[in-house]
Amino acid sequence: MKTRRLSYPKVNNMCCDKRKTYCNFSGENTCRKRVKSSAGTPAATVSGQCDYLDTLPDDIVLFILSKLGSTASCPADFISVLSTCKRLNALGVNSLVLSKVSPKTFVVKSKNWSESAHRFLKRCSDAGNVEACYTLGMIRFYCLQNRGSGASLMAKAAINSHAPALYSLAVIQFNGSGGSKNDKDLRAGVALCARAAFLGHIDALRELGHCLQDGYGVRQNIAEGRRFLVQANARELSSVLSTTPSALVSGNWMMWNTLPNLRHGNVVGLGCPLLSDFGCNVPAQEPHPANRFLSEWFSDKELGSGLRLCSHAGCGRPETRQHEFRRCSVCGNVNYCSRACQALDWKIRHKMECSQVERLVDDGDADGDGDDNDNVNEDDGMFMER
Repeated sequence: MKTRRLSYPKVNNMCCDKRKTYCNFSGENTCRKRVKSSAGTPAATVSGQCDYLDTLPDDIVLFILSKLGSTASCPADFISVLSTCKRLNALGVNSLVLSKVSPKTFVVKSKNWSESAHRFLKRCSDAGNVEACYTLGMIRFYCLQNRGSGASLMAKAAINSHAPALYSLAVIQFNGSGGSKNDKDLRAGVALCARAAFLGHIDALRELGHCLQDGYGVRQNIAEGRRFLVQANARELSSVLSTTPSALVSGNWMMWNTLPNLRHGNVVGLGCPLLSDFGCNVPAQEPHPANRFLSEWFSDKELGSGLRLCSHAGCGRPETRQHEFRRCSVCGNVNYCSRACQALDWKIRHKMECSQVERLVDDGDADGDGDDNDNVNEDDGMFMER
């Protein structure tokens, strides 16, 4: 078998110096660095193409990187851009870019937490990224037990009208987290909840509704509290409809349940039947990345003696002192950092697990599932004690 012998052209003056980027294979000129020509046109690369990135001003590159960072769907999207070249790596950590980085960019799992991840979150928060301020504040306050720094970062986000930060500060005020029982400030917690509820935060709406119904930190107003609870359910349904894929929307989770036991949230599954009053079973929302980080962080760590986690799976908040959270006075097996978490977990899970409540329902006590079943402290059969 005959083979064709390939002959390559001879290369003269081939550059092998690592400090020089480009080599000239034509034999006409010697090797050169990446420079612009005297006419202002970009220099040719090895493949013969022109590198137009070098001709762009820094402000245009920063604008492009800001757009890329704000639309990144995972950390790898942003990191891959920074690793393209030295110029993008240097401009990618500019404060203008970091201030607009998407929250999904700095989502980190607890098992991957490192000093570099901490530094990146710190740089984003220093640049004014409110989502980074809130996420790092939650991690420092609960996980790293740096109460002062964590609370100040959440306050920085709250000043910029960040609803989750306002609600988290309200929970801290309600429980006196990081201090003693005498550090509780119910009126401050209600005020922070009202501000977060004004911004449309669903858990804050639910918490404020229960506070008004129970007269907790505010003058009792059952009708107004009921209105906030209905508004929270309506906003939750609207949020699910806007974020749920069409495959789920077309399913039977929005179908009216004709059986009375299904209309009152006794459906076992992954759904969140918060709209059981209206016969609608709403899928549970994804927890905030900060709450997901807390849940992962404390899942494989032992808390201090006598400390407990919030029993709501989407929360992840731990106690900072013994007996800080309220617990179920019927079974005593669950603990909650807030009335909103208690209401969510009651309708999702605990309503079917609380043994004494099930016995009362079997005995024919219908008060637990009456028309006012949003008032979880009385009408849902769920009694909480501090």
